[in-house]
Amino acid sequence: MAEPTTPGAQGASGFELGTDGPLVIVVGVDGSESSWRAAAYAGGLARRQRATLAVVYVQPWMPMVTAMGADVQALTSDIADELAQEIREAVERVEDVFTIRWKFLTRRGDPYTELAKAADELGADAVVVGASQQAGHRLIGSVAVRLVRSGRWPVTVVP
Repeated sequence: MAEPTTPGAQGASGFELGTDGPLVIVVGVDGSESSWRAAAYAGGLARRQRATLAVVYVQPWMPMVTAMGADVQALTSDIADELAQEIREAVERVEDVFTIRWKFLTRRGDPYTELAKAADELGADAVVVGASQQAGHRLIGSVAVRLVRSGRWPVTVVP
């Protein structure tokens, strides 16, 4: 008897036919140049694979600054709004050429933890992040290194 050949059908081996590439790609953005390059790379990958692109901005948690009276939540919410607007404008510029399915998520907390949670919740097949430019991350590890070490998804680090 022949193996099923319809997209999404599972053969006797349990391998799912018709799903060669990622269906959900998560990309972390924080407004840095490397995160924008990561978003562009992930957008191209999502377009070519016909995947959904989930753009995730993690608002940093800064209890010391908050204790000093700064309105950090309003500031990071403004940053999230600006990032979402920039992404919308970029998508509108290319929508006549090709279509991409995307969503924008904002989280609050540790960037590694929140990106990992988002990737798990969305059933991500791949995670894309920009390389850290901060010197201290060589000692304690960057978000990218922590994502790679977790070994839960293929991770692409864009310079």
